[in-house]
Amino acid sequence: MAQAAGSIDNDTGQVYLGIPHSSAPWRAYAPSRVRQPEMGNSPRLDSMIRDGKLYLSLQDAITLALENNLDLEIARYNLPIAATDVERTLAGGSFRGVNTGVVQNTPGAGVGGIGVAATGAGAGGTSGGAGGAGAGAAGLVENTLGIGTQVSSYDPHITGTASVEHLTSPVTDEQFYGVPSFQQNTTIGNISYLQAFPTGASIEFDLFNNRQAVNSPYYNLTPVLSSTYKFTVRQQLLAGVGFGPNLRYLRIARNNQKISDIAFKAQVIATVTQIEDLYWDLFNAYQDEQVKERSLQFAQQTAESTQKQLDLQAVPAIDVLRAETEVATRDQELTIAKTTLQLQELLMKNAITKDLDSPILMVMPVIPTEKINGNDMTDQTASADPLTTALVDRPELAESQIDLANRQISRKTARNALLPSLDLMAYYSGSGLAGEPNPFYNLGPNPIALPTGLGGALQSAFNNSSPDYMVGFQLDIPIRNRIAKADQYRSELEYRQAQVRQQELHNQIRIEVQNAEYALEQSRARVASATKARDLAQKIFTIMQQEQKLGAGSIAQVLSSQHDLAIAESTLVSAMTAYQKARIELDRATGETLDRNHISIADARSGVVHEGDH
Repeated sequence: MAQAAGSIDNDTGQVYLGIPHSSAPWRAYAPSRVRQPEMGNSPRLDSMIRDGKLYLSLQDAITLALENNLDLEIARYNLPIAATDVERTLAGGSFRGVNTGVVQNTPGAGVGGIGVAATGAGAGGTSGGAGGAGAGAAGLVENTLGIGTQVSSYDPHITGTASVEHLTSPVTDEQFYGVPSFQQNTTIGNISYLQAFPTGASIEFDLFNNRQAVNSPYYNLTPVLSSTYKFTVRQQLLAGVGFGPNLRYLRIARNNQKISDIAFKAQVIATVTQIEDLYWDLFNAYQDEQVKERSLQFAQQTAESTQKQLDLQAVPAIDVLRAETEVATRDQELTIAKTTLQLQELLMKNAITKDLDSPILMVMPVIPTEKINGNDMTDQTASADPLTTALVDRPELAESQIDLANRQISRKTARNALLPSLDLMAYYSGSGLAGEPNPFYNLGPNPIALPTGLGGALQSAFNNSSPDYMVGFQLDIPIRNRIAKADQYRSELEYRQAQVRQQELHNQIRIEVQNAEYALEQSRARVASATKARDLAQKIFTIMQQEQKLGAGSIAQVLSSQHDLAIAESTLVSAMTAYQKARIELDRATGETLDRNHISIADARSGVVHEGDH
């Protein structure tokens, strides 16, 4: 886990995924801190800058995104957040849910197709997805997730009470109290221990100690000390009995943690897909700018040559005007291409860095180093059976399956909550008494000998000389039981709704895969057609140049044929870019994006890509 994405233990510096209280119990009462996010770019970026330019291969762009992309950095926080839910439910607390929406705040390109996880409405682009806390995700309702009987805390609770009280009270009958003003000093020291268990049982131990001294001569003991202990056991027998209802929060939280892991994989897929699309958009803009630059240079050279020929009265003045018009037109086209390239460079730099504040980085050109050949568009990425691969590898299906498991847990606990509440109760108690004889009180000829200190009171309480015990049942039957019935029926409806959604997801993935295959086939044909058109335009341009040199063709025809060649070259670049993006979409649709790019989820989690992983 990246250091910026987890809560850090104060003493060890380890990422917080659950603190073992028994090894260091004081840590339970100290806050855990989360380090400030590291907003500096990874050192790898500097190694790719040469002569004031950023040279990027596709793999370089992906690697930098894994280390610096802020969408991924936001998503990393969801992993320790999910772990805190497990920690919370281990103690019997309810889960708070996890965010599973894909973060898509990085501008540029487009990610996914039908059925892709949508950007959420919450901060950072996250949303409550399958298994999360939000209701209504993907058309599903999950208000009864985790419903059931109340779960008590499994963490032991110790409660202590200590007090000293002095009471002075006027009296109405001095003969009765023996003093004109009654005074009483009371000291209390009580302690209680309470713990619940996942079986539906709970135990409680109470120890009460009281010391009371008065100024009246008519009290036989002063001070008088009393000690009482009580051990109570309670076990639920119908509603709330067993591990199923009482561990449901923990089981759902652990499932949610699995969903959070899968959702992070989906985030990596979405981000890598976006980076690939951004890279080929940059490649297209860079190549188009090169084409427009060459076209403008040819028009300028032609205009200069035509002007010289006009000076020699070898051509008419109209040819010069036509050449200058072509220069102006192509200069405008080059300006549009340059600004488009600058935008794509900015989008790419934003996607692969954390900090864009550097003025040098802002204006630094980005040079895509990939090479593609329009004559070699054979597909090397498609699986033997893309649909089968998609149904195994797509993270949405894995999330949906775990979500169904969570809903099944809720169905069972909702049924259990329909039962009446029947508790078995038992307790055993003992009392002890001690005190100093009041020297002003006549104890008679045979006074009872009592211990005089607190130790004596405790000893007499625990020697079973004054026991008190009870065994019984407590039954609670809600008449009509409409709330529990409605909740149980609703949990059944939500489960069936999720089953329908899972089937719909299967169908959507099937359509996505087939659509991606169709798009790849179409883009391959587009590349073949654009390649032929470019080759023909090149031949026509060559012929026009030769004819013009021989005096059989006009300058206008040469300029027109060269412009047609530039358009054909730009069209070919666009077609090759579309092919690459169609291949990327097929990888996403089949769930093979990470395998095709040799991406380690461990590296994506840490935000540090190790050498040799790609």
